Amino acid sequence: MDSKNEHLIMRDWLAIERTKLANERTFLAYFRTFLVILGTGITIIKLDLFRELKSFGIILIVSSIFILCIGVFRLFRVKRTIRKHYKE
Repeated sequence: MDSKNEHLIMRDWLAIERTKLANERTFLAYFRTFLVILGTGITIIKLDLFRELKSFGIILIVSSIFILCIGVFRLFRVKRTIRKHYKE
């Protein structure tokens, strides 16, 4: 497989780079979702207007942490898969 990687044409190299960028873009989408849900949970907890919804705010904060963990796990798993198939 190493000899195959040495002879990558420009189109194949660009496809690998697009895959890496798509992986990073996906992680940023997870991170953006994490921030929005975390901010919403904190807002619900801090505002007195939403006193009855404090438990929902806590649920949002905990779920935002899970979303971030999933995003980080997926980022590194896909990076490892890309490196496994196409060694740089």
